[in-house]
Amino acid sequence: MVVRVSTGQAMLAAVLGIGLAVNVHAAKYPDIGPLPQLKIDKAKAELGKRLFFDKRLSGDAGIACADCHVPEKAYGSRKAISPGYPGNGHFRNAPSLVNTAHKNLWNWDGRIGTNLNDQTREMITEDYIMSMDMRIMQERMKQDPVYVKMFREAGYGEPSNGSVRKAIPEYLKTLTSRGAPFDKGSMSAAARRGMKLFKGKAGCIQCHNGPLLSDLKPHNTGVPENFDVFLDPMNHQAFIAFAMFQGIPNYRALKRDPGYFNITLEKKDMGKFITPSLRELKYSAPYMHNGMIKTLPEVVEFYNRGGGKDSNKDRRLKPLGLSAAEKKDLVAFLEALSGEPLTTSTHVWDKPYPAEYPAIENWTQVRN
Repeated sequence: MVVRVSTGQAMLAAVLGIGLAVNVHAAKYPDIGPLPQLKIDKAKAELGKRLFFDKRLSGDAGIACADCHVPEKAYGSRKAISPGYPGNGHFRNAPSLVNTAHKNLWNWDGRIGTNLNDQTREMITEDYIMSMDMRIMQERMKQDPVYVKMFREAGYGEPSNGSVRKAIPEYLKTLTSRGAPFDKGSMSAAARRGMKLFKGKAGCIQCHNGPLLSDLKPHNTGVPENFDVFLDPMNHQAFIAFAMFQGIPNYRALKRDPGYFNITLEKKDMGKFITPSLRELKYSAPYMHNGMIKTLPEVVEFYNRGGGKDSNKDRRLKPLGLSAAEKKDLVAFLEALSGEPLTTSTHVWDKPYPAEYPAIENWTQVRN
């Protein structure tokens, strides 16, 4: 149903700056709701779990997937800017991986939209992230008897690059939200009021819709730049490596994250980022692509002001005029989207890895 707005209502909205137009068409967006069930192969997922926490998947065996995607942070970054490959920095906040297996688009700029196999490969091989030559990685796996056994039991045969890129995504399927009050129908009265605001006056559902509470589309909301990216040489060299490889023009003089511009090279897309999921927000602070907002109340206030300042900012963003009580209710709803922490041994590999590889007898005679 489309709600029609009188001329008088529209004029009042314009005068008050509350963005009435964004509140009356919520019915046209996919409704928020529970996530679908995923079929998981347990043996493959267990192998993927061991790989995810293994530092030997990086070039110098100094960083694992879990060093950027920390279980206690909903598999996101502890700090505003996530760590990069040792001796290097990074230039973005590592997003939460909870529910990432439900997506069809990855990275803040949306540059991978094929499958998690491709996303896994990029994270492992990119020089400023894990900097691994996958041929070396394959040989490391073959020298570990535990991996040899796990790959065989998972139906992959001997360890291989392709199997690693399949096993880690299988593990990521296990990182699915569970037990959130929103999904269980056990939200507080404040959270229920917040959900009405979310779908109505606050207009959040325009971009945060569907089971993931994300439209997986690029938008510019005027998030301020994190200049630690450009002032810290370690972070800046990672940014330069990324921008050079992506073919971004004039990247050495650039003092902002181009976001979706990386995909289109069109000026209108500068500073756009893919809408993040709102699930597990209680654990995944700091927020935004660069970690510039520290708390959920600050996020709500940011949008209550109509977002930040940017010439490319989405025109739908207007001051919302939320009262202090309404802002608290909206935060209560956002917190109700978080479930049980996925930090037990079910999801975290807590067994030791070998300190060194066992000697290979008659190594000169070994054939792959």
